[in-house]
Amino acid sequence: MGRIIAVANQKGGVGKTTTCVNLAASLAATQRKVLVIDLDPQGNATMASGVDKYQVDATAYDLLVEESPFNDVVIKDTTGGYHLIAANGDVTAAEIKLMEVFAREVRLRSALATVRDDYDYIFIDCPPSLNLLTINAMTAADSVLVPMQCEYFALEGLTALMDTISKLTAVVNSELKIEGLLRTMFDPRNRLANEVSQQLKKHFGDKVYRTVIPRNVRLAEAPSHGRPAMYYDKYSSGAKAYLALAGEMIRRDELALQIVTPVDA
Repeated sequence: MGRIIAVANQKGGVGKTTTCVNLAASLAATQRKVLVIDLDPQGNATMASGVDKYQVDATAYDLLVEESPFNDVVIKDTTGGYHLIAANGDVTAAEIKLMEVFAREVRLRSALATVRDDYDYIFIDCPPSLNLLTINAMTAADSVLVPMQCEYFALEGLTALMDTISKLTAVVNSELKIEGLLRTMFDPRNRLANEVSQQLKKHFGDKVYRTVIPRNVRLAEAPSHGRPAMYYDKYSSGAKAYLALAGEMIRRDELALQIVTPVDA
């Protein structure tokens, strides 16, 4: 069964979309079947995948509101080698329209129910705010991956996100858990960044990924060329870091499977 992971942080500018696109591309390069769902009306994940958000025939709006068949909405040709549910300004209207429909919180979960087994990983790029789109993502997801910068205000944002996840767990998705905390735009020369990093490891332990994503110009440039970093400059420190993150995620999954299997046997 494919794992559904929401990539979320209520604070903007933390590398959320960068993480979603580059991690998806890195996993796809290891022959995993990967789907990216862009739920952000800005459509940044769509553009970074080499898809023109202004030219797409269907978006997440059609999947959530119009209940279009999945195969009519999915884009299978992207520069990252993964499948994509695109987003553009139309997705803004989805939040308004969803207010009017029955079981609005589970629209995405229902849409993915019949196709999740077709993928190894499904990543959902969430908007940087708590709205019905984010709630749909959290309801559909098995876990939440949290990209964050190691700075003071990021800790405040993390506290707010943890509170949100706790509330959603109690109401709409009792199985939701933290997938991991990813330190992004990291500069090891910055004393505050190192202090915050140590606090994260102290409070969250092995939930903090060992892989750290550095501040890297190539990562910032790649989306404007419609490519994940590994297909823009595979030798860049950013591209290498996301490949390392993919490897760490795969090893975690394999270890979890080894632990569970003897119990089921």
